[in-house]
Amino acid sequence: MTERELDLQREVHRRYNPLTGEWVLVSPHRSERPWQGQIETDAKAPTIAHDPNCYLCPGNIRAGGEVNPHYASTFVFDNDYAALLPDRRQAGFHIGALLHARSEAGRCRVICYSPLHNLSLGQMPVANIRHVIDTWSAEYQTLGAQPHINSVTIFENRGAMMGASNSHPHGQIWANETTPNELLKESSGQQQYLHQRGSCLLCDYAALESERGDRVVCANAQFLAVCRSGPFGRSRRWCSRARTSRPLMAWMPPVATVSRRS
Repeated sequence: MTERELDLQREVHRRYNPLTGEWVLVSPHRSERPWQGQIETDAKAPTIAHDPNCYLCPGNIRAGGEVNPHYASTFVFDNDYAALLPDRRQAGFHIGALLHARSEAGRCRVICYSPLHNLSLGQMPVANIRHVIDTWSAEYQTLGAQPHINSVTIFENRGAMMGASNSHPHGQIWANETTPNELLKESSGQQQYLHQRGSCLLCDYAALESERGDRVVCANAQFLAVCRSGPFGRSRRWCSRARTSRPLMAWMPPVATVSRRS
C-alpha cells in the first residue's frame, strides 16, 4: 500500500524527535477550539534604569542579605536560594526495589547581564552581548573543570509566565553532579545517529533547515536560527552553529552542556 503525503497543518499525527528517540503527538486542529480560559495580558517592560527595590540592581541588598557591588558590566554570584548545593557528602534512601533517592551536589549561579534594569539581552549593544557570552564561556569552563561536576547548563527563564522571579536582565547556570535525563537522552540520540550515519545529527538538521529555508529566522556564517519542527524542542526558536570546525568556547551558545559520564 502506497503511503500518501501527510498534511502536517491539518491532520493528527506523530512527529519523531531524533534527539531523544521519542514520538510526539501533534493535533493541529485543536488550535481552533473555543477558548474561555485565562487570557494573559502583555507584561509591561521596566522603564527605569535602576530599581531600588530590585535585588539584582547594583548596590542593592539581595534577598539573602548580601549587598551587590556597583557592577558596570556582568555580575555573577551563587544563587541565594539555589536548587543545588555544593555539599558532596554522599547519602541515600532505599526501601526495597522500588523506593530510591540519592543525594545530588552541584552549584547554581546567577548572571546579571547588565547593571541597567530596563534592558533585555536583545536590547543590549553588541559589544555588551559579547561580554555576556565571554562570561558564559568563563563560567562554563570553571564549573566544568571541577572534578565532581559532570553537566553545566546555561539558560534563561524569560518572563513571569516562564518562572522568572525578577525582570532585571539575568540568566542562570546550573552545574550538576550527574547529567540530567533529557540531556542524557539527547546525547545518546546524537551518538546513535553518528554511529549509524557517520555524521553529526544537529549539523545535518541545520543543513536541512538551511536548504528548506521556510523556517529560517536569520542566519550568518556562524549561526542558524529557525522555528523548529515541534519534536526538536519545547521553545519556538532554535539556534545552532552553522558549522562545527571551531571549538565550543570560540562560539558559546545560549544553552550548552558538557558531560563526562553517562
